[in-house]
Amino acid sequence: MSPLVNKHGLEQRGTDTVPDEERTSGPRDLVAILLGSNLCLGVIVFGWLPVSFGLGLWPAVTSVLAGTVVGVAVTAPLALVSLRTATNLSTSSGAFFGVRGRLVGSVVGLLLSLGYTALTLWIGGDVMVGTLTRLVGLPDGTAAHIAVYALLAGCTAVAAVYGYNLLLRLSRVLAVGMTVLLAVGLAAYAGDFTAAPPPDTPYLLGSFWPTWALSAVAAGLSGPIAFITLLGDYTRYVSPLRHRPRTVWKATCLGLLAGLLVPQLFGTFTALAARAGADYAGPLVAASPVWYLVPLLVAAAAGSVGNAGLMLYSMGLDLDAIVPRAGRTGATLAVAAIATAFVFAGHFAWDAQSAMTSFVLLLTALGTPWAVITLIGHLRCRGDYDAEALQVYNRRAHGGAYWFRAGWHPRATAAWAVGAAVGLLAVGTPLYQGPLLALTGGVDVSFVLSGLAGGAVYVLTTSRAAAPRPAEAASAAPSPARFGR
Repeated sequence: MSPLVNKHGLEQRGTDTVPDEERTSGPRDLVAILLGSNLCLGVIVFGWLPVSFGLGLWPAVTSVLAGTVVGVAVTAPLALVSLRTATNLSTSSGAFFGVRGRLVGSVVGLLLSLGYTALTLWIGGDVMVGTLTRLVGLPDGTAAHIAVYALLAGCTAVAAVYGYNLLLRLSRVLAVGMTVLLAVGLAAYAGDFTAAPPPDTPYLLGSFWPTWALSAVAAGLSGPIAFITLLGDYTRYVSPLRHRPRTVWKATCLGLLAGLLVPQLFGTFTALAARAGADYAGPLVAASPVWYLVPLLVAAAAGSVGNAGLMLYSMGLDLDAIVPRAGRTGATLAVAAIATAFVFAGHFAWDAQSAMTSFVLLLTALGTPWAVITLIGHLRCRGDYDAEALQVYNRRAHGGAYWFRAGWHPRATAAWAVGAAVGLLAVGTPLYQGPLLALTGGVDVSFVLSGLAGGAVYVLTTSRAAAPRPAEAASAAPSPARFGR
């Protein structure tokens, strides 16, 4: 049996617990969805960031590789949480933050998905307008950008509202189709390839190692961190009765590594070939041979809908977790409108490099301690959860194994706040420099410090008894109450 849908084919599951008979996905589906959804310009553009920072081929490649590998090591185990809970990750984190405290994860996930959705539609729309200008003479003005952004946003919203089944099928097609288009793209841009960065792009931070470290975080680590709340959206449909956790973990690692490294390294290659320093979309289109313009247009459109659709789907679930009365469909349409507004702001008001870099670094600082605390809690409870108690907030009740204090675990929430604060104080972006950068020689290690600080405070202030086991829930069963009481 497939995930619950209505007569129109729309998925009916929100953040409720998925019954085992509906958990029909497997490890291959995880690889397909992580690979297919990421082969898009919204991920490719992160390969341009190291070049825009002033790095050549091998420094750019090594920084992206290092950051991605570290990020996958931290992020991939989170897939095992929803494998056990059969709900999304922000709801699952209620086992450690409290059934209301899980709103921390919902807000972090909502912000991450919102930013990446807007970025995908932004860069995809710009490339579409550029290719249509060269192909058919479309005026490259405000009206064209508005029309293309609106078209992409509309298609993305439809895919996200229909839900997991449609997105999985789309990802399977994109995994093959986009791989072919990117492979052909290597040939299209090979003639202009050079390993040197554009001459007008000095080291962004003044010297090599601080710039390399910035690239490792902004271009490499940020990719896996974007999935800290998304992985559960997929693994909740994988049954632990039929698939071993180790197999699911391996599939997640493979999907993340391939799904992020392939497009990002393609972005680095094409950015160098197109001499894309201050901008990526414009030089990418200008450097394309005529015969590759149609494949580039297809890649920009299809890849953007696939990637942004999954992000928007996750945003709908996160908003549904924050405001259960909205329902998944209503929440998805609401965040679609917000994301579209961010796309217009990105094109007409922001500088691409500064906006991207600042966004990913700040959100990484906020998200990493949440991920670390959730993983520590998962290890402590050994994957043993009370699925019913996790749904207390959604059912407008109170009590249960994860009620703690009025639905919050104060120490876990405080640990996240400490970690996030340390991360924000240590971050270095084009728009903001944290005071702790002076202690790290100007090198941005905010994700390390935020994760260590949040994890350390959580471990030191809690005990193994802090996360109740399901057996304890019998004496603390949820009871009906007015929502928000």
